[in-house]
Amino acid sequence: MQFTKMHGLGNDFIVVYGEQELPLQASEWAVKWCSRFFGIGADGLVFILPSEQADFKMRIINSDGSEAEQCGNAIRCVAKYVYDHGYADRETLTIETVSTGVQQVVLTVENGLVSQVRVDMGEPVLDGLLIPTVLDEKPVQNQLMEAGGAAFRFTAVSMGNPHCVIYVDNAADFDLDTWGPILEVHPLFPNKTNVEFATVLDRSRIEMRVWERGAGPTLACGTGACATLVSSVLNGYTGREAVVSLKGGDLWIEWDERDNRVYMTGPAETVFTGSIQV
Repeated sequence: MQFTKMHGLGNDFIVVYGEQELPLQASEWAVKWCSRFFGIGADGLVFILPSEQADFKMRIINSDGSEAEQCGNAIRCVAKYVYDHGYADRETLTIETVSTGVQQVVLTVENGLVSQVRVDMGEPVLDGLLIPTVLDEKPVQNQLMEAGGAAFRFTAVSMGNPHCVIYVDNAADFDLDTWGPILEVHPLFPNKTNVEFATVLDRSRIEMRVWERGAGPTLACGTGACATLVSSVLNGYTGREAVVSLKGGDLWIEWDERDNRVYMTGPAETVFTGSIQV
């Protein structure tokens, strides 16, 4: 099977094009191929499939074999892949995802290759039961949670997948490996959750680190950056546009007051291509 290794700000994926539907072995392959030491190495395995509703469909399998409903970095990689390989010839495309339906992407093309992608990430879900959490509140904002002998204040947002945003004094040095896996499976989140630790630097810049559900610590998370901006607006920390600085680089996030939709702009990169025996 042919594949292309790609990344969005270091959040890396094994991208496969040409299958007509999600293979039955997708979960098994993801666990095996995403291994950093015994496989290709990646945060997830992405299949680009035909769609009846959009130009393409995206299915994402995490490195632990579970399926991700949505991924902002992966959708930018998919957009770059199909344009750079000649499967699309327009700079505005639609991509179908599992949880948020059809999303529009707008490409910035330089010298025939995609350098940046602006993605319509849809409207944030703020209803506690729909995120989902066990809390029947809207929004789930600045709530107290206890875990591992410590207490945290969090705001919950879904961008097609659940996020728990926690503000800390220094996100860059926060003990992600200790608290990420504990909070991912907190009983407040029945489907588990992605966990973002954020520090607001000023009204237009946030530093954030992420523990991704099903993948662990990653260098970037597009939906997490969107959820963090939404949370920061709800809590009065920032305006509706901000740079979210992740370990792998920066994303520009906008929460448009006119249509209530969140827009994400960032790069995508191709690393190498290869083939693997199935």
